[in-house]
Amino acid sequence: MSPIFDWFFAQYQEVPTHLVVLEIIAVIFGFLSVWYAKQDNILVYPTGIISTAIFVYILAIYSLLGDMMINGYYFAMSIYGWYIWTRKIDNTHYTPITKTTKRENKQSVFIFIATLVFVFAIYEIFDKWDSWTAFVDTFTTAIFFVGMWLMAKKKIENWIYWIIGDLISVPLYLYKGLVFTSFQYLLFTVIAIYGYRAWKQNLNKPETSLM
Repeated sequence: MSPIFDWFFAQYQEVPTHLVVLEIIAVIFGFLSVWYAKQDNILVYPTGIISTAIFVYILAIYSLLGDMMINGYYFAMSIYGWYIWTRKIDNTHYTPITKTTKRENKQSVFIFIATLVFVFAIYEIFDKWDSWTAFVDTFTTAIFFVGMWLMAKKKIENWIYWIIGDLISVPLYLYKGLVFTSFQYLLFTVIAIYGYRAWKQNLNKPETSLM
């Protein structure tokens, strides 16, 4: 077990303790956020805001621009999603889980392409094409941008984007040295699969509670 333990934490040997602690806290709240999303619980947003705010700080220090922008976007979309989820469609019912419309599918494609172009431009401006991970960052950023937007709109297809992005992120973050974050995305993948199944059972059902 010792060699495995040493390998697992070797990449944290020269990392300041406060960053390690912050990463663990961010991972815990990130996990809670995804779990609450699976449960269709409004607490997905306050927990998500805490997690993403911490990750923006950590990723800025690591100069991981693509990942930092993802979390900055999550932070903003969490505020927007919090508003959408708490908006009532009548006197007693809140926004229900639905499927994307043709218009929303077109908007998803637009967000994906626009994100690719935007992130590419940022990496080009700051000359961050120093690793193959930059290209993967660009792709995953676009996937997660669409996924977060669809979640804020309470569309069941958001889970498909999360599953794809999470699967890519597991080995990606392990390679980057963020072991706890890599493990987080592994858990996210499992939860996202169950989240899709849970949301499918409640598709188009009127909601009278946010918890």
